[in-house]
Amino acid sequence: MQKPLPQIQVRNFQINPPLILAPMAGLTHSALRQIIFGFGGVGLLSTEMLSAKRLPSESPRVSPYLIRTPLEKPLSYQLLVSTAGEMAPAIDVLHKLKADAIDLNMGCPAPAVGKFGAGIRLLERPEEVRRMVAEARKLTPLPLTAKIRLGIELDEQKLKDFCAMLEDEGIDMLSVHARTKKESFARRPRWEWITKVKEWLKIPVIANGGIFSVQDAENCLRVSGADGLMIGRGAVTKPWLFAEIAREVYGCKIEEPAVSLPMVYGNFIDLLNELFRPERRLGRLKQFTPYFAQNYKFGHLLATRVQSSKSVDEARERAGIFFLNGT
Repeated sequence: MQKPLPQIQVRNFQINPPLILAPMAGLTHSALRQIIFGFGGVGLLSTEMLSAKRLPSESPRVSPYLIRTPLEKPLSYQLLVSTAGEMAPAIDVLHKLKADAIDLNMGCPAPAVGKFGAGIRLLERPEEVRRMVAEARKLTPLPLTAKIRLGIELDEQKLKDFCAMLEDEGIDMLSVHARTKKESFARRPRWEWITKVKEWLKIPVIANGGIFSVQDAENCLRVSGADGLMIGRGAVTKPWLFAEIAREVYGCKIEEPAVSLPMVYGNFIDLLNELFRPERRLGRLKQFTPYFAQNYKFGHLLATRVQSSKSVDEARERAGIFFLNGT
């Protein structure tokens, strides 16, 4: 296949290569971002989704949502917003944190998010979204992006109108998770619908969903015609996936990743211990492990043993035994 240009221009900001880490609750914190950055190939890192209401009261020194290191650049901060009135205080904080870009969450299908009218429920509130985006655009010169799903259900005209409105009000780049609210991760993503979005808009369109390998990346780009890729669960399972795709798909000069699974897992635990307060560590390790364990034929045993651990030290010991046995 013909290789796409290995960068996206968003305002005065380049995403090079056009590979973006998807925001994921409990996962895309500093520890994982540093592991991914160490392998290379990622053009834009992301935070977890951040509640715009709570953000002004969070401390960047201790909050697991805001802790970062100087290495973690460029970094996009994703806001979970339900009204335009929440924008100003949150964006003021992001400016102080020296965010490189601001992303608006319009795709999270979680019921706990939806009951506040946020996430994917915003697709049913286009006039409020119009006010939100217009307000955000007035408040920041930073790249302003949004992440959506295809809708509550498939409705081409409704999706087209919503996407066009986002572009008209100042969104600089749109990431599309190619599933509806009701479609689980088990369902094949509808990459072909991203082709429609790409035809409707002039701004860059990023494809998200179902990318776990170089072959998936090539297939997604071929089917969707997207300007770049946003990778979520695949990057948790294989933090070196960005490096592989950057090298094989975009021709970036990155050495083939040399991966030691026990070393990657150990480094992740070390970073958790270094970055977060004790009460914040074990839960994040338990969220990470089921994904990472998929690299092993009997990885469910690793996940089960870590899930039942009472401390990070116990989890590390149990993981060490698993790795030693080579299962």
